[in-house]
Amino acid sequence: MRHLNTLRTLALAIPAATALSFNAVAQEPDVSYWYAAGDPTVPDGQLWSTGYGECWQSAYPDGPTNLPPCQVEVRAPLVLQLNFALDRYGLNDILNPEVLTELDQYIQEVKESPREEHLVVGGFTDKLGSWEHNLVLSENRADTIRNYMIDQGIPSQDITKVKGFGWDVPTEFQTGDLGPLENNPLRRRVVVLEVPPLGK
Repeated sequence: MRHLNTLRTLALAIPAATALSFNAVAQEPDVSYWYAAGDPTVPDGQLWSTGYGECWQSAYPDGPTNLPPCQVEVRAPLVLQLNFALDRYGLNDILNPEVLTELDQYIQEVKESPREEHLVVGGFTDKLGSWEHNLVLSENRADTIRNYMIDQGIPSQDITKVKGFGWDVPTEFQTGDLGPLENNPLRRRVVVLEVPPLGK
């Protein structure tokens, strides 16, 4: 999630159609390893990226200095089928806590990522009870997961939104057919979604 400070060296990857060769640049401390990929004849220039997945675009043969990033591939949504006790939302009210191991793995991957990720946590219910009740309940459950993620080391400012949706599922949270609205455990879930950076 944060840029790592290691040893940085610059290398140029010639297109696969030609023989591969790498031109190493003098190594300096407190920098990361850099790699370039692409065709130097392309008008829009090269795509430069680190071994950690950071990416910039620049005109050949310049390196990635003060350049806008390339398009970022956002992380796939994490769908947590959490079975909370009826009308409860606390961490200790989760009846299948083993599902949290999926969240732990997700958190670790986000923490190890070199780029700054912005996350949204959405809570969902089935159609059991009133609309107003389920909106509050689903948001409380989403907030429980947000707090858990912060306790596990995710910076609070990186979770940009927490919202309960009840049984309504916005397009960005749709992950397949969930079946009927009424009394359906598949709809009782919390989804962690990465949103792309502004302008992407």
